[in-house]
This record gives sequence, C-alpha cells and structure tokens, in this order.
Amino acid sequence: MIMKQKDSYLNDLKQFLDSSPTAWHATQNIENKLKQCGYKQIDEKKPWDLKGHKFFVKRNNSSIIAFNLPKQKPNTIHLVASHTDSPALKLKPNSEFRRANELGLSVEIYGSPLLSSWLNRDLGIAGQVIIQKGSSFEPKLLNYTKHPLIIPQLAIHLDRNVNENGLVLNKQEHLNALAAINFPENSSYLETVFKECFFEETVIAHDLFLYPLQKSSLIGYNNSLISSYRIDNLLSAFASLEALIELDSTNNTLQMAVFWDHEEVGSNTYQGASSPFFEHTLERILSHYQASRDTLLELIPNSMCLSVDLAHGFHLNHAEKLEAQHKCLLGNGIVIKTNAQQRYATNALGIANILNLCQKNSIPYQLYANRNDIPCGSTVGPIHATQIGMPTVDIGLAQLSMHSAREVASCEDYLHLKNLLINFYKI
Repeated sequence: MIMKQKDSYLNDLKQFLDSSPTAWHATQNIENKLKQCGYKQIDEKKPWDLKGHKFFVKRNNSSIIAFNLPKQKPNTIHLVASHTDSPALKLKPNSEFRRANELGLSVEIYGSPLLSSWLNRDLGIAGQVIIQKGSSFEPKLLNYTKHPLIIPQLAIHLDRNVNENGLVLNKQEHLNALAAINFPENSSYLETVFKECFFEETVIAHDLFLYPLQKSSLIGYNNSLISSYRIDNLLSAFASLEALIELDSTNNTLQMAVFWDHEEVGSNTYQGASSPFFEHTLERILSHYQASRDTLLELIPNSMCLSVDLAHGFHLNHAEKLEAQHKCLLGNGIVIKTNAQQRYATNALGIANILNLCQKNSIPYQLYANRNDIPCGSTVGPIHATQIGMPTVDIGLAQLSMHSAREVASCEDYLHLKNLLINFYKI
C-alpha cells in the first residue's frame, strides 16, 4: 500500500474517533459520510421509494443501516455488523450534588468499563439532549469541552497500600466527577452548560456521557499503533463504512452494513441488535423487488453476516491471561473468533470461508479461543445468527486495554480489516 494512501486512511480513522464521543455522534458522522457518497436517507416511519441504489435508515439517531441495492432481485446478502457504543460513564438524570465547596456530577456505569482508567483524566460531556419546540420535541447533539471535568484519585498518602493491594473503587462513591468549586449556590451547573450550548432553548431531558478529551494518536515505532478512546468498536464500524462506500452495486448481491447501539449493555432495546429493526428493513427492501415471504426465507440462509468486533491481543505484562495456542498478536492480521459455548457465532464452515477469502487476497489472519478459566465476552454475532437466522462469523482485530478510556490497536490490522471487508462484499 502506498504510504500516502495509508496515512490518508489512518487520518480519516483518527478524525472519526475524535469526533465520535458517543453513539449519537458516531451515527451522525456515519450519516454525513454516506450523504457525501450519494446515499439517500429513508425514514422507517414513512413509505419507502427505493429508486436508485444507495440508501440508509436510522433508529433513535444511534443505530443505522446502510445498503447498496443490486440491479436485480437479490439472491444473497453480504452483511457487516458492528456497534456504535462503548463502555462509559453516563450522567444520572439528577446528577448534580455539592459537598463542601465542590460541585460534583454523579454517574451510572454503562456497560463494563475499566473504571480505574477514567481517573485523573480531563473529561468532556457529550450525548443527546431533547429540546422543547412548542408542543413537540427535537433531539440535538451536545459535545461540551469548554470546562473539562475530572474524577480525581485519592492521593497515595491517604491510601498507603494502593500499590501493593491494588486500587479498589466503590462504584457509587468513588466515580463522581468534579465539575466546579465555589459554583454559585442558586445556579445549576448543567442548566448553565445548556444555556451556553443552546441559548434560550429549553432542554427537557438528556442522555449524556462523560468522555476523555485526549485525542487519538499514532504511537510506537514507525507509528505502528493507534491509541484512543472507543477503539472498541469504532475501528470496526469505520472499516465497514469505508468498505461499503467504495463499492458499486452488483447484479444480485445486497450489500449491507448495520451499526448497532447498545451492544455493550446486551442489545435488548428498541435500537439494539435484538430489536426487529434489521429484519423490518430487510422485509421492506425485498418488497421493493415484489418478492414473496418465501423468497425472503430462502434468501437469509443463502447469505452471510460478518460480526466485526475487537479481540484481546497478546499482552507482554500478562502473557498468562491468554490461551497459549491462540495468542492473537497486534499487527498479525485479522482475528477469527471461536467459542464452544457459542458466545461467538463462528463455526467450521464460517472459518473455512474467511480463511479462503484471506488467502485469496493475501490478508494475514489468526484464530482466537478463550482460556477455559476466564469467562468469554460476546458480540452481536449470535444475535444475528438466532434472531435473523443468517449464517454468521465473528471476526475482529486484536487490541490492548479493552474497555478502558484509552485503548490500543495496530494500524496495519485496521487496514487489513478494511481490505477484507471490501473483498467480502465483492464475493
């Protein structure tokens, strides 16, 4: 790959990471990119006019499905599934409180973040707010960086054994964010923020998260690594977006990408992978071709889904934590994930299909299996396999510090993933 082209791809990735602090921002950025590339937005609440080939539809402004229609009735679907959310700290509805002269914001834990990684960092506030417009409501994005917050750690002088015994955090008491000192007694911190951002508009409700303000960066010798918040799973999401928009419509393959919200909290929501959003979208696409229900039921098992998410990479300080014969190394290519308890949807036929695709396109790959004495995570892969009935393979990239406020992955692996997804869509 030409170095200039590689740098351009990585700069685009960094820009996406830096401008996507929440699922709503990621979805907005995906929408903007799709529109720039000629995709037409359709509304699931209205009739669809699918004249053309490139479309997308959103739900809750935090999940989005994009697709390239084939020129003729599809006989297969090539789907890539990823997610827009990440483990985080979410502001409670009534989050403001005061102790002495300090004003704090209390949080709920979203997903399973590595809590210690959130301490002693400059934090912004981002998410979606609901604005009252007469008798109706309008969602708007908020990304507040003007006055950073911090979750300060207790000094070692007051926690003498922390280095020997490890850091222990009480989730209720020790994760409050310090927002201000000597803040005016009769003023609300969040209302002040809302007035700065939205002037005289009235914010009725909000879904707001804290997020680390540090930008993404290329690190390591020869800039071989990328470090950032939300590498899990925005690397996968952006790779699938970039792959989809590079393609032209085929004769019979329906090319689709779905970007789910709420993967980190189980997916059982209105905009999660367990919802009927994807299935309803697929049914409406098939109705455009005047296809019967039988055609849909024949199409789904003749299709393939790649569930793309991150995997645990080899850690030089904790080599014993990974299964000895399945150490996935950063920089050694894509990861094919397997699990006997079906936490991943991959089976032997799925492995064979991906191996064949990798070998044909000179893409390095690795196989991942978990240690038997450590619980295995999961993805949207098993949901697509069971809810939709579509053959699914779980793949991804190796990373370090998964679910922390600062994660690490390989730049080359990202480029390999993008290449794999492009070729997957083409077969």
